[in-house]
Amino acid sequence: MPSARAREKSRRSSPEPAALRKRFLEEISAQTPLYGLFNLLPDHAFFAKDLQFRIVCASRQFHERFGFPDEASVLGRDDFELFPSYLAQSFRSDDEEVMATGQPKLNIMELFFTQQGIPDWFVTHKLPLRDRRGRVMGLMGVSQAYASAAQPATPHEAVGRAVAHISAHFRGRISVEDLSERVHLSPRQLHRKFIEAFALSPQAFIMKVRMRAACEALRAEGAQIGRVAEDLGYCDQSAFTEHFRRHMGTTPLRYQRQFRLGGG
Repeated sequence: MPSARAREKSRRSSPEPAALRKRFLEEISAQTPLYGLFNLLPDHAFFAKDLQFRIVCASRQFHERFGFPDEASVLGRDDFELFPSYLAQSFRSDDEEVMATGQPKLNIMELFFTQQGIPDWFVTHKLPLRDRRGRVMGLMGVSQAYASAAQPATPHEAVGRAVAHISAHFRGRISVEDLSERVHLSPRQLHRKFIEAFALSPQAFIMKVRMRAACEALRAEGAQIGRVAEDLGYCDQSAFTEHFRRHMGTTPLRYQRQFRLGGG
């Protein structure tokens, strides 16, 4: 066993920590995908994209979550090839911001719907990837189911209860006052907590859930706009159309036509 003097001499002759890390990383073989570690974390999905927004790395949880059998099935594809257009555009906007600013974008809340029409939230963190010259060459990210990420991502447990209530009852009328009373916060406190957690007000959060549900419903075969409006709790089709146009930038009818023509 080396003496204390020998260990101290060895420490002094070692490179600086930053140089040590740099040399170590440069020697790692491309055949050693470090992101494979995420395959051992059941609640986390890792991905990386290049400057053309194409998937270049994906952990097992990432490709399996979206129904692909292996990593090779998603490599080289972009979000518009993998997801509905309204989701892909949201992903692309976040990606563009990270790549343009070179700054991470954390605690991004994204909403998906199960085959049973139940909203399922994910928390995503995106960070820029840089080449050896320090230039942004893409981004990497990790996504986690909201239920698993709620503790670190949500600043107050009441917000988690509010989200659960919204997820279960978004098709009916939900007032901020009723929601606040249910989770034992004042409307002002609830508003502040939602802004801290999601950068969205409670009202905007509820509307986002409804609009994503509307998109899913309109994509169903034989979907009728009036029936979708009724199922989502709107008093009539015109009110639904106005809300949809305001938040999605198009009408329900145009959205349906775009999807059926292959644009979704």
